[in-house]
Amino acid sequence: MQRYKPGIVKLLALSVVLAMGAAACGSDDEPEATGGGTATTPGGEPLAAATLNGSGATFPKGFYDEVIAEFQAENPSVTVNYPGGGSGKGRQDLADGLVDFAGTDGLVKEEDKPKYKGGEFLYVPTVVAPITVSYNLSGVDELTLDAETIAKIFQRQITTWDDAAIKALNPSATLPATEITVARRADSSGTSENFTKYLAAAAPGTFTIAAGSQPSWPDGTQAGQGNAGVAQIVKDTGGAIGYVDLSDAKASGLKLASVKNKAGKAVKPTAAAASAAAAGATVNPDLTYNPLNAEGDASYPITAPTWIIVYQTQTDKAKGEALKSFLDFLLTEGQDLAEEIDYAPLPDTLATKAIAQVDKITLPA
Repeated sequence: MQRYKPGIVKLLALSVVLAMGAAACGSDDEPEATGGGTATTPGGEPLAAATLNGSGATFPKGFYDEVIAEFQAENPSVTVNYPGGGSGKGRQDLADGLVDFAGTDGLVKEEDKPKYKGGEFLYVPTVVAPITVSYNLSGVDELTLDAETIAKIFQRQITTWDDAAIKALNPSATLPATEITVARRADSSGTSENFTKYLAAAAPGTFTIAAGSQPSWPDGTQAGQGNAGVAQIVKDTGGAIGYVDLSDAKASGLKLASVKNKAGKAVKPTAAAASAAAAGATVNPDLTYNPLNAEGDASYPITAPTWIIVYQTQTDKAKGEALKSFLDFLLTEGQDLAEEIDYAPLPDTLATKAIAQVDKITLPA
């Protein structure tokens, strides 16, 4: 079954519709053609009944929920479950053979790869999106921060909103002496990993916490479960600040800081700014890449990648066919859903590579 990158899919569908219409006009005796979006196996048969279980990153969960709903509507024989749980949980669940796929915003460590019971796995990039620096500060609707200042805030070196460093970046704002409450992730998180990697890259002389999925944050911070949990702390706490994916931040009605990028431009966290960051990233042969602290005036500097990881060799034919069809759907029709819910679709060149990656998945006879 040949697959096509986003943008081409709609053109192909239109061509099919026009061709069907022409055929119908040419012969009144032929039955009227019907169509649908139901996926089929490589042999052309409808997908067999299957349940796919996943777990992992909450950062892309809003996007995955939309894609799953659309995919299941077109393929009622397949059920896809994705409760989230954090990137660390997803990777561990896949390693232990508890799920069929895992969502992750971070990479598997080399020393952990032999622990994966299903053997070699593949990275399938899905979308990109900003990690926002969200805040709750009455009377301050516009805020600009840079990497140095963010690093000091999250290390509890800057503890009040009227600190001189914040004032220097926001000379027109009336900043109160309110104490800053830092909200961060409690669980093993790809969002934490990418946020700390950004600070380590953009403020290397200031940020001294080791980057990772479970950073050693200082005392006095508040921990939330998942991106939604951090968003809730910020929403409920005057003076709070936290790092949250754009979709959850907007759903919670949070204020979003502009962040100075590598070019010195203050950029708001938007899907377009995330696309600008991803467009210039170097993609490795295994389809891992890093859009953090990217070059370019329009790039939002805390732009995170995310992947679904799957075993290359599948042992259940029905599940394997359903999994490949689901991933194909996500990388084609699914990409059109991304911006509606504050994610950025993959650049076309990367989407094409991702579709080719899915083709590497092998099924039993």
